[in-house]
Amino acid sequence: MFEYQKSIKKAVTVTGVGLHKGEPASLTFQPAAANHGIKFCRVDLPERPTLNATADLVKDTQRGTTLEQNGVSVHTVEHVMAALAGLGVDNCLVEIHGAEPPVLDGSSQEYVKALQSAGVENLSAKRLVFAPEVPVFFQKDHASLVVLPCDRLRISCSIQFPNQRLEGQFLTLDIDEKIFAEQLSPARTFCFYEEVKPLMDAGLIKGGSLECAVVIKDDEILSKEALRFPNEFVRHKILDILGDMALLGQAVRGHIVAIRPGHGVNVGLTQKLLSIVKKKKGARAYLSEGATYEQMDIVDLLNTLPHRYPFVMVDRILKIEENSIVGLKNVTINEPYFTGHFPGHPVMPGVLQVEAMAQVAGILMMKKGGGANAGKIAYFMSADKVKFRKPVTPGDTLILEIELTKARAGKIGRAAGKILVDNEIVSEAELMFTIADREASA
Repeated sequence: MFEYQKSIKKAVTVTGVGLHKGEPASLTFQPAAANHGIKFCRVDLPERPTLNATADLVKDTQRGTTLEQNGVSVHTVEHVMAALAGLGVDNCLVEIHGAEPPVLDGSSQEYVKALQSAGVENLSAKRLVFAPEVPVFFQKDHASLVVLPCDRLRISCSIQFPNQRLEGQFLTLDIDEKIFAEQLSPARTFCFYEEVKPLMDAGLIKGGSLECAVVIKDDEILSKEALRFPNEFVRHKILDILGDMALLGQAVRGHIVAIRPGHGVNVGLTQKLLSIVKKKKGARAYLSEGATYEQMDIVDLLNTLPHRYPFVMVDRILKIEENSIVGLKNVTINEPYFTGHFPGHPVMPGVLQVEAMAQVAGILMMKKGGGANAGKIAYFMSADKVKFRKPVTPGDTLILEIELTKARAGKIGRAAGKILVDNEIVSEAELMFTIADREASA
């Protein structure tokens, strides 16, 4: 049985101060629909900008993981992301007032309690899971991470600090929601006494105190309370790994082996995994998301488009949203144009790639009409900024992604289109088209 995606049942708020800026901070977890993913919304800023929680947007990994897009940033997201990932929450809108979430006690424990109080529930769509087929390795400076094929999520972590008196620590855990909540989420962040002044001089940890961190000074532990675990430090490192790898946007099923990990190497591995996921994303990935998007099969297409063989340039619509659409075309050697283009070296004509984009865009425009455009025809008017980046050959599966950029009175539309093969753009164009009555066009 496959796993279902999860979200929370109701909103829940956590308040405190941010670790580095020391400013009041509040964070509200909001329920979200299937395939929404994890997103951060800066509710304190005009227009409430939203950032996807993805490794592509990591701007900085100094003493925490920072996301940034279009000049808008959210700092130290790792403990929030760990809490969501640890409880299996795939979809959530995280509304945050301020540039960073509350540091609380320096762990994920209070976030976990808040999410548990909100309740976690299954959604209707299948959960996306990354399971490596071969080992994936990443190394940075003296730190390294590798994820190995495994039938569960297991993390083995080893930490050592050669210039400190702190003894090395090692731990392996098979991680599920119960183990995370009880054995990892309470583990607090830590630093060495010698690091405190440089961090303060750099304008960081303004909200730090012994209530939200453990400070190690020689053989002495400085903290408001005793260690929660004898090996609390390696447990917190595993917590950070989970939080940073949650930026993959998929659950991980594999054995992660980490040696002296930190945010930089954690994010580096996650970005490498993300590049693998993107290369694999195609029709199968869209279909695995479940029936949460409107889709169209070939019968639906033939009932919508006036085109017929050999000029139907789309085989299926994988996803329709308000202003975007994703189509699929399988390119086979049986395409009639390969007889003359080019014998011995078959290549799909670029003009037909543009036509395929135009047909998918026309479907979106007719759907955008909300029924008023049913039975009408989308006429292709112009194409600008057309680029052909790679040849398309038999055996390729085209993923056509179209976004409507302008629609006037439901009659004339502009769209940005691109065609991808193995997640690489092979062609793109800006299109303009119009909707007309079939009778008027006769």
